[in-house]
Amino acid sequence: MNMHGNFDDTQKQNLTIIGAPIEEGAGRLGALMGPAALRTAGLVRTLEELGHAAEDRGDLHLPEILPNVPPVKGLAHHIEEIAAWSRMLAIETYNAMKSGSFPIILGGDHSLSIGSVGGIARYCEEQNRELFVLWLDAHSDFNTPATSPSGNMHGMPLALLCREPGLEGVFGDEPHGFVKPENLHLFGIRSIDSTERVLLRERGIDVVDMRQIDEFGVAPLLRRILERVQKANGVLHVSFDVDFIDPSIAPGVGTTVPGGATYREAHLVMEMLHDSGVVCSLDVVELNPFLDERGKSALLLVDLVASLFGRSVFGKPNRVDQGTTAINA
Repeated sequence: MNMHGNFDDTQKQNLTIIGAPIEEGAGRLGALMGPAALRTAGLVRTLEELGHAAEDRGDLHLPEILPNVPPVKGLAHHIEEIAAWSRMLAIETYNAMKSGSFPIILGGDHSLSIGSVGGIARYCEEQNRELFVLWLDAHSDFNTPATSPSGNMHGMPLALLCREPGLEGVFGDEPHGFVKPENLHLFGIRSIDSTERVLLRERGIDVVDMRQIDEFGVAPLLRRILERVQKANGVLHVSFDVDFIDPSIAPGVGTTVPGGATYREAHLVMEMLHDSGVVCSLDVVELNPFLDERGKSALLLVDLVASLFGRSVFGKPNRVDQGTTAINA
């Protein structure tokens, strides 16, 4: 979907693919190779075969001169580099949305979402459309410099985007938007720091952990979120971390946590997102090819993105109680 209409099986999208080979936010090297691995695994070709117009803008690169960021209280490693990436990405995603295109950001570690969501949120605010964020991840990424045990900024994007104090200098004067905490949905979570848990509860943020998925299943839990977006005539940004998936089938990530989504659970999420007609943008993050097994994780991610953009075995199930309908933009 774009901001100007619904997405259905007959409508093909204009896609803007942006590589963000950022690894400064992570604790291990290798995520900068993620965009190249996704391209090698056939991401662009697959989207084109599904009938979409995919413009690959290549990879962004850090400028030689990094921005000055005021000192923070606590730990925030490589904050100047993260600030530079965030400002560039906010411009790129804003421009893509403004042109009526669907931005797909290839990472790179999850700190890139500071910039990607910042630009998308800016555009949504200008259009007076409610932005929701679905965070598919093993981790809640809601640390601040004051609470982070590691100082790695890939664990901080949601805190910044929800206006938690401590990282105000990242964007400087670059225009950007924020996310309302009540519009944030964490899905598939199975690793939360104790200080994050306190913040998440205080802010009333919706957290669907793997215990809930085990007990109730993916479909009803995700349908509840999608219906909420539709009722608000909103749009949904999806931020997909490789570690959402169980490491037994997607080992190419530096922060593995056992007990993640299965192959079919992950595909069902993507298929339901496609059917909903509310998704406006996508991050694919934390792929570390150095830790992968013969491209196993990259190939799986390409298949999952294909499901989000309309690939199915036979077609949308004909269910009277489907519970999700396309919105009228």
